[in-house]
Amino acid sequence: MFLNTIQSSEGSRKKSKRVGRGIGCTLGKTCGRGHKGQKARSGGFHKVGFEGGQMPLQRRLPKVGFVSRSGKYSAEVRLNELNSFDSDVIDLKSLIDANVVPAFTKAAKIIKSGEVNKPFTIKGIKVTSGAREAIEAVGGKIEA
Repeated sequence: MFLNTIQSSEGSRKKSKRVGRGIGCTLGKTCGRGHKGQKARSGGFHKVGFEGGQMPLQRRLPKVGFVSRSGKYSAEVRLNELNSFDSDVIDLKSLIDANVVPAFTKAAKIIKSGEVNKPFTIKGIKVTSGAREAIEAVGGKIEA
């Protein structure tokens, strides 16, 4: 194969319309552009979404999306982060004191990520089902 013999496959490139060749080809005179108007002129185009000065649809519709306001005040705690605690009872205050979660945290949840080595009593903190099994397997308990 040589560079000078490379060709595109048959039918991949469509032949362009030959306009302005008389009335016999249906694309004579106005060349398929209709009569007058902005689109009939050369250089007659407008921006995408332009509606003739009317407020465009993308600006008429409201912005969408959602950001949870409570998400800022909740935090996740990994199982292996609990191993650094000396006390047997872990609650939200002890997590804040140990700098495991930010000071403004109002709710925390323990997730199964890593392993826990010693038994703990968890008070007032949500726990995922996988983390619950891991804590109870070591001999810990979860209190509501």
